[in-house]
Amino acid sequence: MWVRPGQIHQFRSALGAADGTAVLFPSGYLGAATAAVARLDRPAPRSPLVMPEGADAEAVRGVLDLLERAYRTVSGPLEAHVEVVRHLVAVLVLRLAHLPGAQSGDTAGSEAFRRFQQAVERDYARTHRVEDYADRLGYSVRTLTRATHATVGCGAKRFIDDRVLLEAKRLLVHTDLSATAIGERLGFPDATVFTKFFRRRSGETPAGFRIRASGARR
Repeated sequence: MWVRPGQIHQFRSALGAADGTAVLFPSGYLGAATAAVARLDRPAPRSPLVMPEGADAEAVRGVLDLLERAYRTVSGPLEAHVEVVRHLVAVLVLRLAHLPGAQSGDTAGSEAFRRFQQAVERDYARTHRVEDYADRLGYSVRTLTRATHATVGCGAKRFIDDRVLLEAKRLLVHTDLSATAIGERLGFPDATVFTKFFRRRSGETPAGFRIRASGARR
């Protein structure tokens, strides 16, 4: 999986038997040149990368082995060790960035979605209307809808609502704010409208979700 900030992932199958290596690094860890060549700001592909085969598999496995050994074994000055690990992470990212499946969508569509995604992340609590984003970004509603569907498999309105719903669930689980306060924070005119939205999108009321989520966390 190729996971980056600003993405929402949902898995519909059990992952209890999944096995793999997780490589985690903070934003800004890689140099500007690496980020540009790997196109780290591009929209996420809709599906996992294709499992590499042949020379691609050997290259990825070889870099991953080197990275794991370097990470676990500190030799020489700490500063040098940190830079060795950073460079190996950069090599791994560059290898992954050019595997089959890492590219997504046409250039124009991807750019439209990238700008739309950034705008939604910034303004989803202010407006839930595709028309508002289209006006601000200089695209038509149809262009945003097509670009969003091509990149993440849903329309622009669904994309906005998914982001609002995610934040509503996060606030219900991780804060003591009332449903009314959460609705106001997310740009709904009153609690009734927020509750109708939440029920329509999740199949339960905000209060019901909070109770169920609290029980699951115990």
